[in-house]
This record gives sequence, structure tokens and C-alpha cells, in this order.
Amino acid sequence: MATVLITGGTGLVGTAMTDLLVSKGYDVIILTRRPKAASGKVSYAAWNPAEQTVDLQAIQQADYIINLAGAGVADKRWTKKRKKEIVDSRVESGQLIVKTLQQTPGKVKAVINAAAIGWYGDDHKRSSNKEMFTEEDPVAPDFLGQTCKQWEDSIEPVHSLGIRLVKFRIGIVLSEKGGALKEFMKPVRLGVAAYLGSGKQFVSWIHINDMCRLFLYAIENNDIEGVYNAVAPHPASNKTLMTTLATVVKGKFFTPFYVPAFLLKIMLGEMSIEVLKSATVSSEKISNTGFQFAFPSLDAALRNLVKK
Repeated sequence: MATVLITGGTGLVGTAMTDLLVSKGYDVIILTRRPKAASGKVSYAAWNPAEQTVDLQAIQQADYIINLAGAGVADKRWTKKRKKEIVDSRVESGQLIVKTLQQTPGKVKAVINAAAIGWYGDDHKRSSNKEMFTEEDPVAPDFLGQTCKQWEDSIEPVHSLGIRLVKFRIGIVLSEKGGALKEFMKPVRLGVAAYLGSGKQFVSWIHINDMCRLFLYAIENNDIEGVYNAVAPHPASNKTLMTTLATVVKGKFFTPFYVPAFLLKIMLGEMSIEVLKSATVSSEKISNTGFQFAFPSLDAALRNLVKK
């Protein structure tokens, strides 16, 4: 079987991606700043994007590269320093992959790059009259939009090397092991469905299993190339998401509660823009290639993920 090299392989998506690849018979190499001993079909190799260093042998062994590297956007308050870390961690990773592929003969057939729907900005600022953002929509001028542009631009030279390049603009990934769903669950466990702001803003989400299946689909289908939105077919409002989650966990026994926008701005600072923003993103392009979501509906996704 082929060998897949993963950057960001120790994170939420990377760990799930590794499990899926191993279950399908692939060998996996995880690039990390702190390599450890190999285990079964998973081995580790050193890299440091900030210093632009990488284990060249790992690159030479790879048939495919999945680039998931990047500091967590929602992990810390957006100080000037943190915003620089968010941008640099993505751009430096892309630049290092490109530079290494340019300088090191190898057998890489495709690079699958994580990007984000932060590219699009807010529904209310959409430049067209379409109901949903599509891959052709222009980049937003805000911080995340410009971060996403630099992120995608950093990996784009891969295409000029004759290597197939796929860029997935990923929505909110729902996983029982962490990320956004873990935060959503905190008030729900206490019997509260916490609606952020008005609760009317739309969230474009994806089940982590479908996210990983999309990356595998891109590896195994040579016709998949370019930019695709990695979101489930049915975005939901924040209110619908939280009500559905509370119903799955508590049945009818929960209390709705609106968290005022001004309070979120005090608590989160500039990052509050993202939790209050409405982003309705289309999955039509990837669906039209034949990909079928295992969890197209929010209710099915949450019932699969949530352990009561």
C-alpha cells in the first residue's frame, strides 16, 4: 500500500485521519516537532516549519501528503502575537512543503491541503445573490479571510511541480473527542441550550468521519483537484444546532438561554466576530463528484457522536 505523510497528525483531525488510513492498509508518517518511536504502520519524523527544516527521507518515502498543520484558531484570545502565530504556522508549513518538494526528488502524487471556510466571511456581506457560498466566491477582507488566502497561496506552487493539489475549505468539525462540540456540550450537560447572540447565524459543519473520508476520497480519486468545500449538505443555525444537541442529550429537559452578543465580545474579544458570524457554505461541488456523506443531517451526526 501507499505511504501517506501527515503534518498536524497529532491533532484532532490528524489522529482520526491516521486511524482511518491505517484501517485501510496505508502506511503513515507523521511529521512532528517531537518524533517518537514507530508503532505498527505509523512512524514519526521531525520537522520545524518555523526553522524550515524537515526530515528529507520522510518526504522521499511519501506517495501522498496531507497538510493539516496550523495553530488552533479558537484556542486562545486573538492578541496581535496570537494572530501572527495563526498565520505563520500555516504559511510556513506550506512554504516548507513546497520548498522541499522543489529540491528533493520523490514520488509524491498528490498534496491534500486543509484550508477553511473562513475564506468566505459573513453571509450578509456576500457579493452575489446566491443563497450559499461556493468555491468561486472571493476572499473576505477580514482577518480569517486573509489568513485563508495566505494559507492557500503558500501551498499553491505545488501545482506548478506537476503534483495534483486539493484544497479543502473545512467547516466546523464535529467530534466527540474535542473541538467545537466539546465546548457546545458544556452548557448542555448542565441542562442549558446556550444560543450565541441571536442564534440565527448559520453554522456550516461536518462530522469528523466525513472529514476524514473526504481526505481519503481525494487521495484515491485522481479526478479530484482544486478547491472544495468540506461541509455537510445542510448547514444549521446556531439555535438549531444547540436545540438539536440539547434534545439528543437531555430530551425535553433543558432550558434555552441566549448569550448576549455584547457579553461574547467582552469574553472573546475580536474572536467573537467568528462565533456570531453567519456562514452558509455549499457542499454541492464535492457532492457532484460522487462523494456521499455518511452524516448529511445534523441530527444523525449528533446522535452518532454524543454519548449520553
